[in-house]
Amino acid sequence: MKISVVGTGYVGLVSGACLAAKGHTVTCVDINPQRVEDINNGIPPIHEDGLPELMAEHVGTSLKATGDLREAVMDSSASLIAVGTPYKGDEIDLQYIRAVATQIGEVLADKDGYHVVIVKSTVVPGTTEDVVLPLLEEASGKKAGVDFGVGMNPEFLREGVAIPDFMDPDRIVMGGIDDATLAVMAEMYAPFTDVDKMTTTPRTAEMIKYTANSLLATLISFANEIGNISSAVGVDVIEVMKGVHLDHRFNPILDDGGRLNPSFLSYVMAGPGFGGSCFPKDVKALVAHGKARGSFPHVLDAVIEVNERQPSRMVDLLAGHVADLAGTNVSVLGCAFKPGTDDVRESPSIPIIKALVDAGANVTVHDPIALDGIRPDFGDTISYTTDLDEALADTAAVMVVTTWPEYKALPEKVAAMAAQPVVIDGRRMYAPDQFENYEGIGR
Repeated sequence: MKISVVGTGYVGLVSGACLAAKGHTVTCVDINPQRVEDINNGIPPIHEDGLPELMAEHVGTSLKATGDLREAVMDSSASLIAVGTPYKGDEIDLQYIRAVATQIGEVLADKDGYHVVIVKSTVVPGTTEDVVLPLLEEASGKKAGVDFGVGMNPEFLREGVAIPDFMDPDRIVMGGIDDATLAVMAEMYAPFTDVDKMTTTPRTAEMIKYTANSLLATLISFANEIGNISSAVGVDVIEVMKGVHLDHRFNPILDDGGRLNPSFLSYVMAGPGFGGSCFPKDVKALVAHGKARGSFPHVLDAVIEVNERQPSRMVDLLAGHVADLAGTNVSVLGCAFKPGTDDVRESPSIPIIKALVDAGANVTVHDPIALDGIRPDFGDTISYTTDLDEALADTAAVMVVTTWPEYKALPEKVAAMAAQPVVIDGRRMYAPDQFENYEGIGR
């Protein structure tokens, strides 16, 4: 089938490329002419493992980009809305959703046939039916459920592994206002076999997305609380969680005697806090949305509170080794919120760097691909490098924030240094005896 995707960020471009790889004909729409040109030349405007190869294979055949939304909608049977929904203090910002819904509606006014508009962006429950649907009706002069369909199809993509997450999903959730909408969504996902597919209402689909992200964020903050308590009582959270993870309800024994190690167990491990474009924004948005409707999510409030405090734990650990940070050379390893992406949104590295700068430290930040993301925040107040040896030169302290594979070489590099720096391990990547001076979160 022919599909138009409006928005070419992490969700839109990955979804478009993967749907093209599954046999659909996809047109991606963006208002940025340079981004459109880059996509049509096979150049990804975002960093995502596997995306360059996917685009190289399908651009020019089943995948293209355009700035002409009208042409794309007229030449497709379904449109995915995949624009940003940033959190603006007390609610998510729907300006881009509203604009695109209106523009698509204006096209539908002149289009024959039952076109389906599917919200792919993460939006609070009720947005698809109470905001998008009325705008489509107003702009088109037509009736939803009679002249066109409206659906909600949440994404469950992890940056860095978004391609395999889309191509081999653990579930597909399709929310539609009517059977005709659900039939089109079923056709779109027909190439995806051996996967659980759930059909429901748009409002429920929206809530599923927020619940999934809030649960994972809760696991992280819970693990960080346990890590902080473990440190206070003199035990290592690594050993604590090792014992907890052996619970068969989390880590069941398979029929062949082996163990299944669900990926969610990685969320139940202490660290410097969660970041990225989803967890912080989505939990805050759900809390605000619930409070506005008379529900007070105390647990989720605490999840955010714990997460916002967690980066300071690393600075506290450093302060235990360096009495005065003023003039001290400190290396921060990693500014992306996770490996495999150049996304620094809500990264714990940002408050860590800010605290170090405020204390007068000489900060050098290393990251293989994400340095440009933090330059606007810090300018020339810190140093930047993609060379790990350069980052470690003459440093008195090393703070590990992101688990980039390059940092596995840190023990041997530190061992070769004349003056041994203190290593603050925010991700518990290393055994304590690998360094002369070591501190780890939750230890």
